[in-house]
Amino acid sequence: MIHPSSSPTLGYILKGYPRISETFISNEILLLERLGFRMRLFPMRHPREDFCHDSVHDIQAQVDYLPTELLLDFPRLLLPNIFLAVKRPQLFIKGLRLADKRFQRTGKPATFKHLFQAGFLCYKHLLKDPSITHIHGHFAHSPTSVTMFAALLSGLPFSFTAHAKDIYTSNPEQLKEKIRLAEFVATCTEYNQRYLEGLRTDQSTPIYCIYHGIDLKLFSQTSDHSRCNPPYRLLTVARMTEKKGLPTIYKALKLLKDRGLVFQHTLIGDGDDREAVTTLIDELSLSKYCSCLGTRTHTEVLKQFEKSDLFVLGCEIAKNGDRDGIPNVLVESLAMGVPALSTTVSAVPEILLNDQTGITVPPSNPEAMADGIQRILTDTDLRKTLIEGGHAHTRQHFNNYERTRQLAAVFTKHMAAAPDRNTGALPKSS
Repeated sequence: MIHPSSSPTLGYILKGYPRISETFISNEILLLERLGFRMRLFPMRHPREDFCHDSVHDIQAQVDYLPTELLLDFPRLLLPNIFLAVKRPQLFIKGLRLADKRFQRTGKPATFKHLFQAGFLCYKHLLKDPSITHIHGHFAHSPTSVTMFAALLSGLPFSFTAHAKDIYTSNPEQLKEKIRLAEFVATCTEYNQRYLEGLRTDQSTPIYCIYHGIDLKLFSQTSDHSRCNPPYRLLTVARMTEKKGLPTIYKALKLLKDRGLVFQHTLIGDGDDREAVTTLIDELSLSKYCSCLGTRTHTEVLKQFEKSDLFVLGCEIAKNGDRDGIPNVLVESLAMGVPALSTTVSAVPEILLNDQTGITVPPSNPEAMADGIQRILTDTDLRKTLIEGGHAHTRQHFNNYERTRQLAAVFTKHMAAAPDRNTGALPKSS
């Protein structure tokens, strides 16, 4: 779809783009374009991987990367900010004061980097493209910090989507300020919505719960998983980080091996804890039963789902407060007809309704996890209930086209009355 240059444009500020672990964002952008939105993307970092999902190639939005590092990119950041300060001195001083107030709370110099990235974005792009009428940050931490400062400097309204780590590892006062200044906030679970509403100082900023959907045409049931036989095939797709609870999974597998259960477990994903995970597998004498494939494309993940008997994820709350919302892989598993087990952490019970669409057990409890895994693998009636219930639940609540239509309606509502950018007036007082 080709959009006229004069049509309203929605600007997205992203942490990185494209990212293999954030397919839900690229899918959202693509579907918004197909729903008629003209998009521009402003990532703060280049991709970490040298490959991406196929959907990224269909996105037509112009992509302009912001300078990433304060010191290394200072020459690129300096002149646009000087020119902007000359052009809009009062707003730039206002931005400096806001940055200083936020720095006093946390002592993090990144606050000033976010201001200067916003100044770069404003001078180089937002003020030169009058079609951009709204800007939106994806993730409530640094992308929304840049978005908030860019809104102040440009006079544009802004909003943001809050996900998981970005909510629970953020300074509450910083997050509260972003909520107050935003036109609206979107988040992907009811659990998150309740937390954010608890931070809200008044009712002027609406907070919408909009689930991340998946492509139900791509993730559809092509194999019959209602019956399974040993060796049972277990699958986990997760980054090797604390909040994924991988040690709990492997300790549960050790218990199952000792009970005589015959299985093969496959882990797809990589991360900082790779060495610790592989060491634990060796220590538990599970090397013959477990394989770690590293990062894989969606096509390869689909193949693993098709031949799996159970999907298992050990979500827990990390020491720094980080936690999952609703991991997309759980939704994908249910849509593929693969029964799933995870924990009661965060919003996981919103997708895995215990004994109806999946099984949930307490976090960091290998014994309960082993019992749950064994039930799903050996109880044919339970498997049938979980497969049918999970399939129906994903179709009702996690269709990405319907969820994006819901988000599009929110954007349309809030973009209907764009501010006069020549006045530099913020829609909300900072």
